[in-house]
Amino acid sequence: MNQVSEIARRAAGAAPALAAMSVADRVALLDAIADALDGAADELVAVAGEETALPDARLRGELARTTAQLRKFGVVVAEGGYLEATIDHADPGDVPPRPELRRMLRPIGPVAVFAASNFPFAFSVAGGDTASALAAGCPVVVKTHPGHPRTSARTAELVAGALTAAGAPAGAFQTVAGFDEGLALVDAEQIEAVAFTGSLRGGRALLDRCTARAKPIPFYGELGSLNPVVVTPEADAARGAELAAGLAGSFQLGDGQFCTKPGLVLVPAGSALEAALPASVGTGAPRMLTETIATGFETGRDRAAAVPGVEVLAGGGSATAPTVLAADAATLLAHRELLEEVFGPVTVLVRYADPAARDAVLEALEGSLTMTLHAEPGEDVVGLAEAMASRAGRVLFGGWPTGVAVSWAQHHGGPWPATNTVFTSVGAMAVRRFLRPIAYQDAPASVLPPALRDDNPLGILRRIDGVLRLP
Repeated sequence: MNQVSEIARRAAGAAPALAAMSVADRVALLDAIADALDGAADELVAVAGEETALPDARLRGELARTTAQLRKFGVVVAEGGYLEATIDHADPGDVPPRPELRRMLRPIGPVAVFAASNFPFAFSVAGGDTASALAAGCPVVVKTHPGHPRTSARTAELVAGALTAAGAPAGAFQTVAGFDEGLALVDAEQIEAVAFTGSLRGGRALLDRCTARAKPIPFYGELGSLNPVVVTPEADAARGAELAAGLAGSFQLGDGQFCTKPGLVLVPAGSALEAALPASVGTGAPRMLTETIATGFETGRDRAAAVPGVEVLAGGGSATAPTVLAADAATLLAHRELLEEVFGPVTVLVRYADPAARDAVLEALEGSLTMTLHAEPGEDVVGLAEAMASRAGRVLFGGWPTGVAVSWAQHHGGPWPATNTVFTSVGAMAVRRFLRPIAYQDAPASVLPPALRDDNPLGILRRIDGVLRLP
């Protein structure tokens, strides 16, 4: 894997210059990529449509999200708060006596990004991991996904061209393709972190590989998630049919190939939602993104449907048909395989007879990216909300989890197996994954980075002697 080794060396060579770029220049890099992708939108959407069979409107919306998040990371860089600049002046009277300490976050170095299958733009070559790493000042090497090779290659050409034209150092952005090449990239000594969006099995293998290196490195994985939903009896009685329509739209969106698909829904026994849901389930056999995904979906769905006590309420007539399964809480607790994520258009309704049965299911759940509660105004849901917050990175009160806003307050992560860290992979603070803290003790002014200088040339928010100070 000499080629991968050379790519990693080039990335390491670019790291100091990229980290040293001014705020304005780094923002310009991100904007240049966004402009290049927007300018080639028709071409990119056409190629991606051929490779993935995703509809034109979906791909155009996803590409717009991709370029918007690139520009939003430029805003994050310009705002500067992500650096967490902190200054403690010397205090000989403190216990123990305190020297002058100035702390901030700095780029960790080259990052390996593994592109996802289900978002050929937003979680792929120029997706959120790439954007946040570049925003943090880290060179990126993307391992492209085999599900959309031509889309990846063309996107990479546009990104590389835009970066070169905007003055990025050579080696700031590169790609590799192939299974063995991906493993070699993880093993390359110059790589300082790995970001991955994909299956639990694949992510766990990469996590183990990262920690088995002679020099272990961080692995930031977005892996598997059931995204459970709880419907209270009051909500079901008030709007069961409406909730059924919303659930049908959410679990079938993108043919169920979203990491935030609601895969498990707790409903009261005899629910109106259950009665209305089958009428909203499609009868076709959608083409999945890859043959591997299609095979995995069929196998997982059929395995769940074969569990004693599980009913097929809708679908299941063809290999990739959207499917609704149902079981009571006791069946689920006796057959924990029903808690395994099946990637694709299937959801499992779990009937609970009383709050105790509902809570027993909640206790059995592993971590998820999201959990959703549908309740009526005036219900006491404090306990439910706390149970959900202990098992998810994002708790929704109403609505459906598919669709992840890119914003300052967003968190796209969750307890294992949703992710393996406390960090988000979407939103402004995704940059935090690719930064490490450094403290300067009694440093001369001449060596201090701009963020820590007394005159605050970046004009950023800082904490000085324990007090947050506006510029």
